[in-house]
Amino acid sequence: MDKQALYVIKVGGNVIDHEALLSTFLKNIAAIKGHVILVHGGGKIATRLGDKLGIASKYVDGRRITDADTIDLVTMVYGGLVNKKIVASLQANHCNAIGLCGADGNIIPATKRPVKTIDYGFVGDIQTSAINTAPLISMINGGLTPVFAPLTHDGNGQILNTNADTIASSLAIALAAIYEVRLVFCFEKKGVLRDANDDNTVINKINRSIYQQLLDEKALFDGIIPKLDNAFAAIDNGVKEVLIGHADDVLQNTTADVAGTLIY
Repeated sequence: MDKQALYVIKVGGNVIDHEALLSTFLKNIAAIKGHVILVHGGGKIATRLGDKLGIASKYVDGRRITDADTIDLVTMVYGGLVNKKIVASLQANHCNAIGLCGADGNIIPATKRPVKTIDYGFVGDIQTSAINTAPLISMINGGLTPVFAPLTHDGNGQILNTNADTIASSLAIALAAIYEVRLVFCFEKKGVLRDANDDNTVINKINRSIYQQLLDEKALFDGIIPKLDNAFAAIDNGVKEVLIGHADDVLQNTTADVAGTLIY
């Protein structure tokens, strides 16, 4: 029996922060034919609300330090405000969404990141083998669209802030044995570009040999290389395809005629 298609879609903060872009994006999500899991980032809302509450944002190399005040803040903002607004908007578009974080149904247990040179605080690292897929499969097969905030838990009552890309990749890998999974990363570029400043230079398809050739030619900008490394790691662990593209193109990028970059 052929596996059913599942699209695990991650949308980043640039869309979350822009009301009109988010509205269009969610209308497109609701129009997708097939099973969908949506994973969202937090955008800058937590930073803005933190400033009002006197909770200063701290970053090291672009990564948020999640201290005790900050984990409470991001739990409220990511798991509450952002997640529930997305769910309500999807419901308005006749998509039966359900808002979740990793603690719900014990779906995504994680461990607090150990302190090495930097103490990131209450940040969670995921072991894909620990993901509890049974509740998710029941929801998906029951016609629900799970919407995940970027939060996990340690099994002892502690919520952990967790990278949304990592959550999306981990869910895609964990569900690859059950579904034919395409992992879709939506961001502000049209795809993987030969020229980072020119959206007309999208590389439409990349396999390992093409990727190695692009690396040898130094044809890729540094920021995209970690995304591609993560994409091939997902494929190595059972995910059929990974798509990197613009949030505006999400509907097209769940078809065979993609507008972004298909990694296979």
